[in-house]
Amino acid sequence: MILPLVLREIVSADLCIGCGLCVYSCPADALKMHWNEYGFLVPVLQGDCDNNGLCIKSCPFNNQPENDISSEDDIASFYLKEAKNKNSRFGRYNGIYAGYSNQFRNSSSSGGLATYIIIELFERGLIDHIISVTESKEQSIHYEYSILSCKSDVLLASKTKYYPVTLDVALKKIQEVDGKVAVVGVGCFIKAIRIAQHHDVFFKEKISFLIGIICGGIKSSFFTDYLAQKTGVLDKKFIVPEYRIKNSKSSAIDYKFGCTKLVDNKLVQLRMQTLGDMWGTGLFKANACDFCDDVTTELADISLGDAWLEPYSKDGAGNNVIVTRSKIADDIIKAGILDGSLNVEVLDLNRFIASQQGSFNHRHRGLFFRIKVKGKYLLRKRERLYERISLSFKLVQLLRMYIRKRSLKVWLKESNAIRFDERMKFSLSILRRTTRLYHFVERINNITLKKVLSKISDLVK
Repeated sequence: MILPLVLREIVSADLCIGCGLCVYSCPADALKMHWNEYGFLVPVLQGDCDNNGLCIKSCPFNNQPENDISSEDDIASFYLKEAKNKNSRFGRYNGIYAGYSNQFRNSSSSGGLATYIIIELFERGLIDHIISVTESKEQSIHYEYSILSCKSDVLLASKTKYYPVTLDVALKKIQEVDGKVAVVGVGCFIKAIRIAQHHDVFFKEKISFLIGIICGGIKSSFFTDYLAQKTGVLDKKFIVPEYRIKNSKSSAIDYKFGCTKLVDNKLVQLRMQTLGDMWGTGLFKANACDFCDDVTTELADISLGDAWLEPYSKDGAGNNVIVTRSKIADDIIKAGILDGSLNVEVLDLNRFIASQQGSFNHRHRGLFFRIKVKGKYLLRKRERLYERISLSFKLVQLLRMYIRKRSLKVWLKESNAIRFDERMKFSLSILRRTTRLYHFVERINNITLKKVLSKISDLVK
């Protein structure tokens, strides 16, 4: 059966991110989420479609959004009115912080702030349930969104999972539970929820708080299978993949992947640093992520990410960067600092931007060029972010787009980590060299520009 035209265009353009809001929004219950051949979740038609177009309204990559909510800027004006500050790079905010939770740091992938916030929301009576990612009951799927209704279950969702998940089933179940609900999600998922709230009063009142995870890109399920094979586990015979096993005696970037072998129930691990750059290269990444201009999950009540800047990055136990966007979120952080629950300090605006600089460069600086390359499907993104970029950076963008696509096709054909590495080696080598060239050119241009500005300044004096 064929999807409705507007939804079909998004899926065929490879711009579906798998959030599942189209399934939730379909009044005919004609859609379901399905794994495609490249290890991503996409909608498929399972019943009679009434073609009323409601399914597309909440899609974060809809290229024909309604004018009053056509971008993150517009949506934020509805939901984040309390935010005292505004930044062109990362949206509205109250405060910027960095640090960790004293209680939940050790059991979390980073600084434990997500767990801390959730527990505080429960204890303050602001929520009765949390929708977050937990281990799936289906062995082959690994992880899924679930509704957790007690604080003791929150620890089940306390670690980062680089695995495709969808919200559709969990969102439908909120109609069956009493009380307020919070949701944890990445930027595109949070955007979809905000749009759905705009159209659905029940949804708006039911979901009272959104915790945003600053995301470097959604990975295919192939990524997990590849990592498991690198530990020596073949034929997907593993369970409970762990993506961020910390080493408190080392640096934040020195973490491991681990999984449990089905054969002997043994935990096997792999240092991620031995694999090279799995993020900047675009390996196994969803295509839609290359057309997302929300670096810091701008529409959440609070945004949390890894503190990739010194001195925090030297601390292997983990630290978060924190952006509070609603008053209640800022109150929770400030209260935690005052009572000693949080070891958190105010972070300078420029230092926060520096902590996510790689993502800003890719998502913002390269966005306009990638949209032009995409061509066939005209995306509507925030034009104020569009930039013209150098030839060397264009080459970097083209190579990343090529490697992203090629990695999925190679794994689909080979499904073997050794052969995959061999077939991707040359492309990755070219990308590394091109990236070094780009950085060299940028440094030279910056030095030249500084000299020119200095001479002009002298002339003015």
